[in-house]
Amino acid sequence: MSRLLLLCALLCSSLCWALPQEKPSDDKTVFMTVDKNNVPVFSDNPSPGATQVRIKDNGNSMLPVTPVNLPTPSVDDNPKFQVHIDKPNDQDTIRDNTGTIYVSGLVSPMFSQGLRVQLFLDNKLVAGPSGNANFILHDIDRGEHKLRLELLDQSGKVIAQSTEITVYLHRASAISPN
Repeated sequence: MSRLLLLCALLCSSLCWALPQEKPSDDKTVFMTVDKNNVPVFSDNPSPGATQVRIKDNGNSMLPVTPVNLPTPSVDDNPKFQVHIDKPNDQDTIRDNTGTIYVSGLVSPMFSQGLRVQLFLDNKLVAGPSGNANFILHDIDRGEHKLRLELLDQSGKVIAQSTEITVYLHRASAISPN
């Protein structure tokens, strides 16, 4: 029986937090019944056989918070964009018999809407302008190749250019497969 009373007291105190807040000086009235499984049931409406439990509000409430004006981050209307080739690295040797080269570029500070990237292979435009900086080149001849990315703004003006890198593509030869 003492466990039941302890459980009821705990439930009453936790119910106090769940009830809508009224004026701090008001007392809360809660009704408790025990169901057929000996489980206490709490309600704010009286029912037959209910015991009235009065809960006194101890006035715990949050104090108003004084708003703090945080400095607004400055937005650069004309950021200095940079673009560079992340993969492959300069002087990499790529071994691919299909002649496929995967090029991944990075734009900073952040790739924003309207920007386009184009890829140059041996100073010839081979891909783009595209909305992302990842390209796949197919059926490229074996040998030394120069790769470069250009970043274009909404009007098509070049606003950034990567450093040109050199890659070496190795493909098996039909004449000398080794």
